[in-house]
Amino acid sequence: MKERIGVDIGRKLSVENAVEWAIYNGIKYIDCQIDVAPNELKSFDEKRCAPIREYCSKNDINIGLHTLSSVNIAEFSPFVDDAVDDYLKAYIDAFVRLDAKWIVVHAGYHFSDDFEKRRDAGLERLKRIVDYAEKKGAHLLLENTNWEPDRAEVHYLAHNLEEVNYYFDRIDSPNLGWSFTINHATLVPEGIEGFVRGGPIKRLGEVRMADSNGEYELHLQPGTGMIDWKEMFQLIEDTGYKGHYMNAFGSLDDMLAGIKFQEKFLPI
Repeated sequence: MKERIGVDIGRKLSVENAVEWAIYNGIKYIDCQIDVAPNELKSFDEKRCAPIREYCSKNDINIGLHTLSSVNIAEFSPFVDDAVDDYLKAYIDAFVRLDAKWIVVHAGYHFSDDFEKRRDAGLERLKRIVDYAEKKGAHLLLENTNWEPDRAEVHYLAHNLEEVNYYFDRIDSPNLGWSFTINHATLVPEGIEGFVRGGPIKRLGEVRMADSNGEYELHLQPGTGMIDWKEMFQLIEDTGYKGHYMNAFGSLDDMLAGIKFQEKFLPI
């Protein structure tokens, strides 16, 4: 099971160096963010992708891509709304060239008084993008995002169980799965167990991991927060889940140390 725990490299390294790093450290799953340098989205043409694709295949490295949550999937303003569609399609095109295994996407965000309008705009966009993913053979994973304080102006969509299920109940496609971020789940009353018991568990494609203080958005080193790691792993494994886990906190060295800590709590 240890080999199923990956590392979210983000944009800390170029994709090429990320693959080298993963091989050196015995990591089979990595998550890469390819918006800006050293991984500009427009740079992932066939010339750049072919050697990465071949090297990953040769060394059994599974690459996932991670879109930016700051790009508002719930955007409805003229011109900008088309750009968001183009952004997500470009990620899917890069997915194909890299022979990636998943793309983490988000539901967007709202400003309180436009909740329903933005939720519906995001839902329709995700439907269009899932249709594009089906045609291209891409696998999208919708992430449950973090709760923001009630007094905050901006709030992420799909931050609680009700909102997560809203999207999955309305998009029935094998090309849309769930990226379950456990530290985000600790910020709402249902908690990790509530998401596992009541969420779209049959569509679970990734478990993203960091510790949490249970009060506000943080990505803490495992063992420094309030998550019961033994219970969490057991809850998820008992569902029959066989996919990967993804550490997402601190530095690359922090995440390697996190794997050593997490090993103690893996079900036998």
